[in-house]
Amino acid sequence: MKNISLDTKYEIVVVGGGMVGATFAIALIKALGEDCPKILVVEAAETLTQKKYAPSFDARSTALSFGSRKILEETGIWSDLNKIVTPIDKIHISDKGRFGTTLLSSEEQNLDALGYVVENTDLGSILNYQLESALAIDFLSPAKIKEVRPKKNCMNLSIAYKDESYSIEASLVVLADGGRSPICQQLGIPQFQKYYKQHAIIANVSLERPHKNIAFERFTENGPFAMLPLENFRDQNRCAMVCVVDDHETKEIMRMTEEPLLLNLQERFGDRLGKMIHIGERYDFPLTLSIAKEQIRPGLVLLGNVAHTLHPVAGQGMNLALRDIRVLVDCLSQGIKRQINPGDMTLLQEFVDQQFSDHRKVIGFTDNLVELFSSNKVPNVILRKLGLLSLELFPALRKSFAKEAIGLATVEN
Repeated sequence: MKNISLDTKYEIVVVGGGMVGATFAIALIKALGEDCPKILVVEAAETLTQKKYAPSFDARSTALSFGSRKILEETGIWSDLNKIVTPIDKIHISDKGRFGTTLLSSEEQNLDALGYVVENTDLGSILNYQLESALAIDFLSPAKIKEVRPKKNCMNLSIAYKDESYSIEASLVVLADGGRSPICQQLGIPQFQKYYKQHAIIANVSLERPHKNIAFERFTENGPFAMLPLENFRDQNRCAMVCVVDDHETKEIMRMTEEPLLLNLQERFGDRLGKMIHIGERYDFPLTLSIAKEQIRPGLVLLGNVAHTLHPVAGQGMNLALRDIRVLVDCLSQGIKRQINPGDMTLLQEFVDQQFSDHRKVIGFTDNLVELFSSNKVPNVILRKLGLLSLELFPALRKSFAKEAIGLATVEN
């Protein structure tokens, strides 16, 4: 890490140097160039560039839509990321035990790919390098925000870093420290929460057959089962698996030894990729819809999971956050060039107003999809059966659906 002499005041402080916070900071300095004020980024965890990183079978992954690629191209991040992502050329959608499937393809959409899968450690390493090498960014890691207090025309932050305490003033605090943000709780920002009574079991799986850059979304009686293509690891055909199960199944699945677990998963997914050979480390996440009831206050804006945590059924969480970043950066850069305080509510309200429709559409779509595909009620079964059939039978409808799913409809507006 470069040596940092902290200022006592920053125009913008980003709390959280993960994927969302880091991307926002990099995007803002790219948009403003020489006009960019000094930004402070504070990350609680030790960064990848500070510790040894070795490739792992078990690396967790993120699916990025084609629309997200366009946003990352604007920031300059994609030029490094492009070398290590796995493209998704096709998406195969099916409903277990019922007639009706559909296949979305990049060829039909006239695109290089429908989306991309990137391992989080690779993405984190690229983002951390860009944070540490940017002259306009002071990057503290690991560091802890002990308190955030509103003051007139600014926010006051108490920061612990290297056994020292610092008091910093910020015109704008960008809160991007995750769905369980202690700062959000400290500031008393309420959350609307809906618990789906489901858990996502996430792991990487090696398979008998190569994925051929196809992503699979299979809907079962308990919830969606996704397989995302990954680069081979030591000659093993590898996919990132997301298996959604009911609450009562979770402990049993997490306790299973490998052989019975692979049989269980094989029964859910089928043999499209042949036999499941090996499963790596498992992670268990309870699934909720969580939405902050206040995304902005004077001098404060929420980004990423702290603003909205979605069910992974449509893989929209990070992609929605990237669209938020794009609009927020545009609003702030225009305001800063006009010498408006970046924490001014007029600027922040403009961001919220621009993203309101996108939020409502994505959150509603995701929530309705969970209800539709996690129920065996006859009306729901008929609806999803007809939906899959109509997508397969009517290319124009399929193309429209794909445009929404890969994030181009919003980005092109």
